[in-house]
Amino acid sequence: MPHSPAHLAPVRGAGALRSVLTLGALLFCHLVQAQSGPVKLLVGFPPGGGTDAIARTLADKLKDALGTPVVVENKAGAGGQIAAQTLKAAPADGNTLFLSHDHTVSILPLVVKNPGFSPAHDFVAVGGFATFVNALAMSGGTPAKSVPEYVAWVKSQGAGKSTVGVPAPASVPEFLVKVIGQKYGLDLQSAPYRGSAPMMGDMLGNQIAAGTGSIPDFIENHKAGKIRVVAVMGTTRQATLPDVPTFAELGLAGFEDLPYYGIFAPVGTPQATIERISAALAKVVAMPDVHERLTAMGLSVGYMTPAQLTSRERAYSQTWDRIIKASGFVPQ
Repeated sequence: MPHSPAHLAPVRGAGALRSVLTLGALLFCHLVQAQSGPVKLLVGFPPGGGTDAIARTLADKLKDALGTPVVVENKAGAGGQIAAQTLKAAPADGNTLFLSHDHTVSILPLVVKNPGFSPAHDFVAVGGFATFVNALAMSGGTPAKSVPEYVAWVKSQGAGKSTVGVPAPASVPEFLVKVIGQKYGLDLQSAPYRGSAPMMGDMLGNQIAAGTGSIPDFIENHKAGKIRVVAVMGTTRQATLPDVPTFAELGLAGFEDLPYYGIFAPVGTPQATIERISAALAKVVAMPDVHERLTAMGLSVGYMTPAQLTSRERAYSQTWDRIIKASGFVPQ
């Protein structure tokens, strides 16, 4: 019996609906595939340093929050420049992220003529999770237990000369060395390393008399009595180092703006992916055991949204742009 047009219409409509649903399901599967699989968390410094330890602490929890393995991949060298270039070249699918502090993202573009990346054009903020302070620390074989004692000791060594380790060339710690030398009339020479781990190795072996770096770099060996932190940046003393004065207390102003830690993705990463990862980061940072572990490393822990991290990075860059230019440093 022939079917009427009225009877055929719903059949064609149902077929079209099935086609749309099928297409939608295929598209959904494609998107899930693009955002699934192991996530690489790039770190610009060698294993064993403070940043590496922080990354591994977060990666261990992010894998559950994201429902996928999160693997730390160390791309050490050039103060994080190699890791940043790796992020720039990675697909914008959320499977490659970059955990970094201020040096690579905010400072390198100010001190290197052609770093191979532009944070404003190549990266998008996923979220921040902490601020921290840099510090001056004495090696175990250096007798000084305070900045005044260190100044006196250096002057006693002949011509006021000494070497201070820094975790990366043209970094905030290196500029700190310059300011300390100028303030106290010392001829301090920076010894740049490829990260805090090798610098700490030389400090523990008394190959260098002192080092500058972040509290996470120093805190474990300071507590063990193997080195001594004698001054910290920031406006207030640190809860983990209540007996250590700030540089401001010692008359060295200008180091009050605190550096940060954050996670970044390649530009073009879908907004939904950024939001999903950022929400997972917020969840992890709020975990009591994570908060406790990161705090013990010397961090001031607190989640920052992508917008907050972007704002902080830009403000920090502007502050240090002024300081670096005032120092007379010429980008290399």
